[in-house]
Amino acid sequence: MKNYQSLNERVIDIKNNNQEVSRLIEEYKPFIASTVENHLGRYVEYGVDDELSIAMIAFHEAIKKYDITKGNFLSFARVTVKRRLIDYYRKEQRKSSRVVHAEPIQQQDDESIDLFAAESVKEYTEAQMSQWRRLEIQEIKKELELWGISFSDVAKSSPKQEGTKQTYLKAVDFIVNNPEILDIVKQRKYLPIEKITSALKISRKSIERGRNYIVAAVLILSGDYQFINEYIKWR
Repeated sequence: MKNYQSLNERVIDIKNNNQEVSRLIEEYKPFIASTVENHLGRYVEYGVDDELSIAMIAFHEAIKKYDITKGNFLSFARVTVKRRLIDYYRKEQRKSSRVVHAEPIQQQDDESIDLFAAESVKEYTEAQMSQWRRLEIQEIKKELELWGISFSDVAKSSPKQEGTKQTYLKAVDFIVNNPEILDIVKQRKYLPIEKITSALKISRKSIERGRNYIVAAVLILSGDYQFINEYIKWR
């Protein structure tokens, strides 16, 4: 095996070598398991938990898609694994919902059984959505920490007036719908205030005052945060 100065360099060098990729995945199975356990909050075991199979596929995907200019590989792999797990849970939830409707309870004359079944499905779905929302909150918290922003900071900069809110959302829409600006925000962790104020004719003071709220909104709306996005009233 070659001597690499960093794991990042190794990943770039081997990403098209399936044998070396398989070797790397095998070496990092403890890291993959740790990521899954941290995400789920429980112990997992290879050959037992489906989540680990999903995570290994995600780790392989991370190797193939990794760009060394975008940061540390393990950080990228960790995010990829967690997002694929969330995708997996969503698909499983939709599948469960279809099964319930495809196989209705036969005792149609017993309304109490039907009601109990409906309530059970509702409680299960709400519990699952609540869990997924918590997982997404953990992810967005980590993203915000890279900016030096806490949830408390976002709350403090949240608009109190409808006019201010619309100004902030106008800036958010501008960033999300302009790939070049969005790339600056997400990759360089920098809010290009001059570009925003120049394009929208908004005062610099307004953008600076709402910086934390704007950054949080951009990260959520442009990221894989379906449940948080649905939960927040943007308009």
